[in-house]
Amino acid sequence: MKEEVQSAMRKIPSMDKLLVFPWVAVYESEIGRDAVKATITEVLDVYRKKIKANHDIAFDEEIVVRDVKKLLDLKSTSSFKKVINATGVIIHTNLGRSLLADEAIKAVNDIATCYNTLEYSVQEGTRGRRGDHVEWLLCRLTGAEAAIVVNNNAGAVVLALGALAKNKETIVSRGELVEIGGSFRIPDIMALSDTKLIEVGATNRTHLKDYSSAITNNTALLLKVHPSNYRIAGFTSVVPREELSALAHKHGIIFMEDVGSGMLIDTKEAGLTDEPTVRECLEAGSDLVTFSGDKLLGGPQIGAIVGSAEVIDKLRTYPLLRALRVDKMTLAAFEATLRLYLKGSYESIPTISMIFKKPEDLKKQAECFLNQLKSYFDSTKLRSVTAEVVNTIDTVGGGAFPLSELKGYAVAVRLPELGSTGKLLEMLRNASTPIITGASDDKILFHMRTLRPGDEEIIVKAFNEFLTIQPTHGE
Repeated sequence: MKEEVQSAMRKIPSMDKLLVFPWVAVYESEIGRDAVKATITEVLDVYRKKIKANHDIAFDEEIVVRDVKKLLDLKSTSSFKKVINATGVIIHTNLGRSLLADEAIKAVNDIATCYNTLEYSVQEGTRGRRGDHVEWLLCRLTGAEAAIVVNNNAGAVVLALGALAKNKETIVSRGELVEIGGSFRIPDIMALSDTKLIEVGATNRTHLKDYSSAITNNTALLLKVHPSNYRIAGFTSVVPREELSALAHKHGIIFMEDVGSGMLIDTKEAGLTDEPTVRECLEAGSDLVTFSGDKLLGGPQIGAIVGSAEVIDKLRTYPLLRALRVDKMTLAAFEATLRLYLKGSYESIPTISMIFKKPEDLKKQAECFLNQLKSYFDSTKLRSVTAEVVNTIDTVGGGAFPLSELKGYAVAVRLPELGSTGKLLEMLRNASTPIITGASDDKILFHMRTLRPGDEEIIVKAFNEFLTIQPTHGE
């Protein structure tokens, strides 16, 4: 066995031998010679470890070279790239959540390439405050007395709890002690903020008396948390925000609500009815409301806090605020998005536009794409293609409206000559522009709702990357 290990070790090509291959120069021009050498070392070390563990001694130099090239290919191209979202999930957390409106993209470009008024008042000729660009817009759109922004909604919750309830008690229903994607757990966030969590009620039912009996002289907050994708059905009970607000104010404490997605407009017309707008929360008596900018609002990643001017002022002086402040490009995108709301130009915001897409329009879009795909497949050597328009259920995503359904349409495709559905999904994911979608009944589904203009052509191009074009029979 020792001789076999030594023989295998000798099969590993040296660094010097690999570096003289002509193709190495291409990678050096992309990531530099030192990074190329480090990548090669990474591959060679993997082989040495496998050999020492007697796990892999059956290989030759060509296999090593192939693995080196594969890793260099990966590291010499950006891993952060555009993808086509054909899943039907509008606010897809893994795919970047909300898309920016054209106006927001232009605003980012204008600000990113020039000196700007980030913290400068042209009118006064003195230093300004970066939040001024968007805070008045938030107040106008939500009816709040004051507003403040931070880098994301988790930061907003941490800031508010730390500034208002540090070393004091915060009361939360057990049914709202949720974990949101990425291990964002409410109890952990509260511990980080140095506020003492007081759990009340049961997992499925919490009553006003549960909150009332838990209030002490050390209570600072009553906190209501949006449950995101988590729901309990059946024998349940939650306390309306109006009653929580009245209870909090009776005892001279703050009622804070984390609504998560931050919806600014009514979505009943789209059939979505179980989420309150930020304005509705404030009108119901919430002193403070925190929410995200890159979910239902349809803007960039940002955390917004709106509510009572007296309460917001306490947040402005909390030292953590500087660590959570927002950069210039995010503010530019957020301001542009909020101005679209101010003008009533909701259809210009991609997230809102996709939510309100009419089923009949989606069906027409699917029929056009079906014809486009059929025309393409007819020009190939494939003869066992199945393609059709099917009904689908699309979703909002981002933790919003988890029980609501959006009627949609998709083009379903089956290509048995290329292998299983799983293999085809893998091929699409590895296209030059990755196509991300799902499957049902052994067919891949291209949901129309989340396709952007021009995406259909990119999908056809992706098929073309791994298909050989052949003349149609009979030509």
